[in-house]
Amino acid sequence: MRIATTYEAGNIFQHFGRTEQFKVYDIADGKVQAAAVIGTNGKGHGALADVLKEEGVDTLICGGIGEGAQNMLAAAGIKLYGGVSGSADEAIAALLAGRLLYNPDVACGHHGDHDHHGCHNGQEEHGCSGEHH
Repeated sequence: MRIATTYEAGNIFQHFGRTEQFKVYDIADGKVQAAAVIGTNGKGHGALADVLKEEGVDTLICGGIGEGAQNMLAAAGIKLYGGVSGSADEAIAALLAGRLLYNPDVACGHHGDHDHHGCHNGQEEHGCSGEHH
């Protein structure tokens, strides 16, 4: 199993389409066996699903992500856990322990000046409607 997170300075980067790095974790027997930070080589948005697929990633943890990118990940067979913030390493540990807080309806695209802070804390009740100005 290979899990990736959008990545910046130890934390989950909050805009999938603009991430410059992923941290990729190799998982075996429910534990992290190895981890490495990879660059996106300047690719963005839709091309990022291809980057992950080429790296053999089957699961992605990220912050905000638009519907188009979600569809591309699904087409690539990559499972998505969106709306997550904080430490990338802690998010991986939480996922492996079955206690990752995420938003299955994440719809943030970070366009316009809509306040997105409630979208990334893993709590659905804060509800990001996905409507952007």
